[in-house]
Amino acid sequence: MNQLIQFLQISLAPVTLISGVGLLLLSMTNRFARTTDRARVLVKDTRDDSDFERKQAAVQIKILYRRSRILLVSISLALSSIFLVSTLIVSLFASAIFNLDLHLWGGALFALSLGALLLSLSLFIYDMTLSLSALRLELKDYL
Repeated sequence: MNQLIQFLQISLAPVTLISGVGLLLLSMTNRFARTTDRARVLVKDTRDDSDFERKQAAVQIKILYRRSRILLVSISLALSSIFLVSTLIVSLFASAIFNLDLHLWGGALFALSLGALLLSLSLFIYDMTLSLSALRLELKDYL
């Protein structure tokens, strides 16, 4: 029973991390959906436009496609972080049940999880920067 209580105490931080990353994933997937939908709308709306309007839309579509790829990698890294934390929790449970010394393994999993999360957040920030660049292009006549 004491081992179970210890396990629950130790696994609280990783479980909290999963919850937080889950909320970030919600935001990332919403942005991903918006960029892909916006690109589809631009492609559809510019089919009958003049060459000049199509060239302007092409720049926007390229940025949207790039953003979608960046967001996909960011989402994949966030999911990898959750996977690694989940593996850490299973390792902690196995360590408690079978009385194994998995401290190095657990530390490595947690470090890898945080590394994946940091890369994911960096790409997410980069996506927001690209989004602002695209907006600047669209509003260049008004700024």
